[in-house]
Amino acid sequence: MADILDTFKIEWPSFIAQCVILLVVFAVLNKFAFGPITQLLLERRQRIEEAEANFEKSKANLANAEGQARGVVDAANTHAARMIKEAQDAAAATAEKKRQEAIAEATSIIAKGREATVIERDQAFATLKRDFGRLVIETTGKVTGKVLSPDDHARINQEAVTQISR
Repeated sequence: MADILDTFKIEWPSFIAQCVILLVVFAVLNKFAFGPITQLLLERRQRIEEAEANFEKSKANLANAEGQARGVVDAANTHAARMIKEAQDAAAATAEKKRQEAIAEATSIIAKGREATVIERDQAFATLKRDFGRLVIETTGKVTGKVLSPDDHARINQEAVTQISR
């Protein structure tokens, strides 16, 4: 071993002094450099792990929120479809009601028209009977050359009305 120490020119006092200096430098670096750096690295690792955990939580919350949003949208679509269907049904019912009212009003107008026609026809027929009877009486009076009595007027009117009615 002495040969090795002589070959490398190692002197024990200087070697021991260098070892002591190395241990002092290591202790100082360990206390003031490696310790804080190691602590900083540990803190950084913890923050990274917390950030990853928060990211996973956020991802799960986002997926949950998307699911809830889909549920709300589906419910809104269902509600909107139901409201549209109800509005269409109400519109159809209103249209049918209006159609029925129009039919009823048209029927009423037709019935009133028929009644008016019957009344006008009856009035025209009564006027015709009166005028026809008067013409028959005048013609009979002129043909016979005599003045007709009220009884003759009534009898001739009655005969004329009977013949017109047939």
